[in-house]
Amino acid sequence: MKTLELFSGAGGLAKGLELAGFHHVKLVEFNKHACATLQANFGAEKVFAGDIRDFSYDGLNGVDIVAGGPPCQPFSLGGKHQADQDHRDMFPYAINAIRELQPKAFIFENVKGLLRSSFADYFEYIVLRLTFPDYKPKFGLDWQLHLQLLRKLKYETHQGLKYKVAYQLVNAADYGVPQSRERVFMVGIRDDLEVEWSFPAPTYSDSRLLWDKFVTGEYWEKHGLAHDQREQPNAATQKQVNALKTRYGLFPPALKPWQTVRDALGHLPDPRSDHAIPDHLFRDGARVYPGHTGSDHDLPAKTLKAGGHGVPGGENMLRYRDGTVRYFTVHEAKLLQTFPPDFYIEGAWGEAMRQVGNAVPVRLSTLLGTLLYGTIHHAKPVLAPFMPMACAVG
Repeated sequence: MKTLELFSGAGGLAKGLELAGFHHVKLVEFNKHACATLQANFGAEKVFAGDIRDFSYDGLNGVDIVAGGPPCQPFSLGGKHQADQDHRDMFPYAINAIRELQPKAFIFENVKGLLRSSFADYFEYIVLRLTFPDYKPKFGLDWQLHLQLLRKLKYETHQGLKYKVAYQLVNAADYGVPQSRERVFMVGIRDDLEVEWSFPAPTYSDSRLLWDKFVTGEYWEKHGLAHDQREQPNAATQKQVNALKTRYGLFPPALKPWQTVRDALGHLPDPRSDHAIPDHLFRDGARVYPGHTGSDHDLPAKTLKAGGHGVPGGENMLRYRDGTVRYFTVHEAKLLQTFPPDFYIEGAWGEAMRQVGNAVPVRLSTLLGTLLYGTIHHAKPVLAPFMPMACAVG
């Protein structure tokens, strides 16, 4: 199946969809370093390096999936929270792509902040625009007025192009990514395909990690750590462990244990040692300050962040048992985002970490892509191109 990806960044979503069996016809990205990353990993001919406003959909007939991560700064918890008033809000261009191409499905990813109560009306507007993408406002119609008109539409009776839209806040750690990373995913299936989408149930849990650490000790044994090298539970953790014992008895929680930083990076040499890994280079200067204490070896990493003004977030650090910290290398950050080890990231450390911090974890995008591929594959056969009624409101 063919995909068009918008706002591709470093290509975490794109790589996952590729591994799920999709074929990218074009990857659209503005940042020059991210474009170089995409060109190195997917081929220069597939990359449109420029502004989405200058991208033409001519010749892209037969695109099955539109995907991407519309820039999240308007909704970021660390940003200015301007949403629709922010010129970086690219959701209108994602919706335009759906209206133009009428794909069988779409998948978009954005930050948790999109669900903030202060953005509730605008988020509803986004969902309704994605549901009825051909119900286009005439030039100059205020989005709040457009929202009022969209609210009056009835899905069952609307005769134009429409999608069944589902969204969910997903923690990547619940699906085997060694990082606690909450993001909103939005998936839409074109109505005439007559199939339903549902997000997968979690397969990993913090309960099982606690069990393997403090009930059986299996986690420490797996990593060959002696008793004096193992974490000792504090009072709060011990209370959780006791509750698990009461609940499960002799049998462990059914799901797999959350993957930790040690699980992901324990096989790597120290970046300060002699090795042949080109992007596993030590960077000095890491320090702890309020709200930025680094990631524990024996938990999923804290969310890798792009940071503000091009500077990677202070949480992009590993914290040792003695309290000292160091920055993650680009190679380590890639593995925490479940990129293949040989995936190339263009740019110096700060720029490379920005790209990795903005990416969708590849393992998660592969899982969602595989489910989406299967859903579309089993859809009702479409005998002719879908021809929606043109709808314009004013």
